[in-house]
Amino acid sequence: MNKHAKHVAVVGIAAIVAATLAGCGSGRTDGGANGLVTGTTDKIFALDPAAAYDNGSLLVENQIYSYVLNFAPGDVTPKPDAAEKCEFSSPTVYTCKMKPGLKFANGNPLTAKSVKFSFDRMLKINDPHGPASLLGNLEKTDAPDDLTVAFTLKVANDQTFPAILPTQAGPIVDEKVFPADKVATDDDVVKAKGYAGPYTISSYSKNKLVEYQANPDYQGILGTPKTKTVSTKYYATSDNLKLDLQNGAIDVGYRSFTPTDIDSLRADSKVKVTDGPGGELRYIVFNMNTMPGGTPEQKLAVRKAIASSVDREALATNVYKGTFQPAFGYVPQGIAGSAEPLKALYGAKPDKALATKFLADAGVSTPVTVNLQYNPDHYGSSSSEEYAAIKSQLEASGLFKVNLQSTEWVTYQKERASDSYPLYQFGWFPDFPDADNYLTPFFGPNNFLQSHFENPGINSQLTAETTEVDPAKRAELLAKIQTDLAQNFLPTLPLLSGKQVAVSKPGLTGVDQTLDGSFKFRFTVLAK
Repeated sequence: MNKHAKHVAVVGIAAIVAATLAGCGSGRTDGGANGLVTGTTDKIFALDPAAAYDNGSLLVENQIYSYVLNFAPGDVTPKPDAAEKCEFSSPTVYTCKMKPGLKFANGNPLTAKSVKFSFDRMLKINDPHGPASLLGNLEKTDAPDDLTVAFTLKVANDQTFPAILPTQAGPIVDEKVFPADKVATDDDVVKAKGYAGPYTISSYSKNKLVEYQANPDYQGILGTPKTKTVSTKYYATSDNLKLDLQNGAIDVGYRSFTPTDIDSLRADSKVKVTDGPGGELRYIVFNMNTMPGGTPEQKLAVRKAIASSVDREALATNVYKGTFQPAFGYVPQGIAGSAEPLKALYGAKPDKALATKFLADAGVSTPVTVNLQYNPDHYGSSSSEEYAAIKSQLEASGLFKVNLQSTEWVTYQKERASDSYPLYQFGWFPDFPDADNYLTPFFGPNNFLQSHFENPGINSQLTAETTEVDPAKRAELLAKIQTDLAQNFLPTLPLLSGKQVAVSKPGLTGVDQTLDGSFKFRFTVLAK
């Protein structure tokens, strides 16, 4: 995303009559005596996949849409969902055979032509708030018959393409009810039921209450829902979400709690806190042009000295109460291909002697004046405490004098891309669980950081790893890239990777199963 933190994203099929939604938001929150109630502070931007590129919309998409490939609970390898099998039929063509007899929740058939329509539509609409950019390597989609889909790619042997099919760019929609050239409204999506996932929406009051009913026709990899009726209640703040959990008003809360919330909930016997693999990465970006240092060699020495002066463990423990963990690599632990080169190169803990040597060897005078910028709201209220701690850590070495400043998000986004910040805070939430999603967007040509880092050698290595078909060889290439970046360039400094956290009633099962590296929270496995 950019999901650089899955930041916001918000998007007919048919006119909807008022009576259709008259019962929405009526206060019923369990769908029946045996239903589950979930809670979240994430907001839905859009139910139409063409305009949805945010966590709030993703939560709904996970329940109501089917995909060509998807991730089974507990697995991060894309496997057939609406498809029977998929494979590269040539270096530039990825071919899938669809399951016969599939249908949408409205009864219309789901065929290969539905898949072609969905991907053609995503690219044609290309909504500025949507995920069409994930399909940058897709040249065209063909459906030669009702059971065959052929994706033609621009770059051969793209090993990341299967992992893109389960992303927000991949939901299959009904070509008979979704408009081909414009975004459908939420109300029209709910009424037309042009989706085919494990659940259907039975009642919808946007960002207040959504009620789901199990879809008896779903045949995909997420399995038959263990709970037939599920509802999601939306909260303005985590305070009320936390309170309802403690009072037993809801069964599980997912996204987002503050570190203080989590810390106190862990001590509450009435609830259970479950941690899952993270994926969110927090880091400092160095602007290669404006950061301290008179030469490229001196700038690199400053970056290395900072890397040897920060205390990630203190940030994770004291600021984030264990909801984040130290990150010593560009790909978080838990993602295939991850490595931790910074630990060996710059130390697991602050090393003043090593930092001093980096600066002295490059002829850098100390203390080095560092202008460090952060955003106080987009990455959570703890950012102020985090960056105050980083300032203290750097200045405690005696090697740096830090000028710390903050800016609100809209201005921050504009100024960080216009060379206003020599060093600045940034974060990333992955689009799909593949190591390349933490590398190419950051360090490839025309990368989104716009920090003036680009290197032909790194570019060629990135191309090599994305097109290497042998998993073992690809893992070697990924490790080499990360070591090369950390040792010779250090364009960003990884600090922390976030854990997924859900809080539930102690008797609820399935929470640990769905908190996996796919970052998809699935209701199908949850049961009392």
